[in-house]
Amino acid sequence: MAETLISYLQYPFVRNALIVGVLIALCSSLLGVTLVLKRFSFIGDGLSHVAFGGIAIASVLNITNDMLVVLPVTIISAVLLLRTGQNTKIKGDAAIAMISVGALAFGYLLMNVFSTSSNVSGDVCTTLFGSTSILTLSSWDVWLSVILSVLVVLIFVLLYNKIFAVTFDEDFAISAGTNANRYNLLIAIIIAVIIVLAMNLVGSLLISALVIFPALSAMRLFRNFKGVTICSAILSVVCALLGMLISILAGTPVGSTIVAADVVAFLVCHIAGKFITGAK
Repeated sequence: MAETLISYLQYPFVRNALIVGVLIALCSSLLGVTLVLKRFSFIGDGLSHVAFGGIAIASVLNITNDMLVVLPVTIISAVLLLRTGQNTKIKGDAAIAMISVGALAFGYLLMNVFSTSSNVSGDVCTTLFGSTSILTLSSWDVWLSVILSVLVVLIFVLLYNKIFAVTFDEDFAISAGTNANRYNLLIAIIIAVIIVLAMNLVGSLLISALVIFPALSAMRLFRNFKGVTICSAILSVVCALLGMLISILAGTPVGSTIVAADVVAFLVCHIAGKFITGAK
């Protein structure tokens, strides 16, 4: 098995997939802690459905580089979700459900009515659940993922204190002079970028797992924000790397294998957390 793995790693496309997958997992875990604590976990799920709609539009318009359509559409939707979620008439969870279901329905409708492919069902399944497209990344895709991932990590590190304040006590942060709306908007834009990057890795229906599971797993073991964030990042990277390696060796779907690894990690952390609590 080790020899097989080493032989696969000699191919540039495998190395590119591992690099991009690890970076996406790292970025997802950083913002995941904040989203879980703010009870806005399903924004990832909602935006992933919007990204599916963007892919459908790009497909209908025969745009080769769908990122040019998907990224701005998803970012605009993230801003709308944030604004709508602050509306007293439409709460956050209702806003997510409204936008995500609508985008998913219209995306599927467009792909059927204006189909340019003879295998619409296969294209839809690939987009929803991921495929081997992570193994066919172009140099442009790799560099874009690297640049955006580095940008996300830098923003999180440089604005860590502000994000921490807005996450735990938004009212106190506002009273202390922090522009909470600005930082909430920044968080929404960053998670939109991460969602778009993760589409090729796990598919639109499984993206929220990258955001939620590492954060929830880390919370079983730690009780402080920094500890949870660091543990979440480590778990997410390890699960993504392990999932991709198993997928390459066993021929299983990349996205589903990564999510399965995240689920196993959560169960292990949950059991370990019980023992730690009992020992105290």
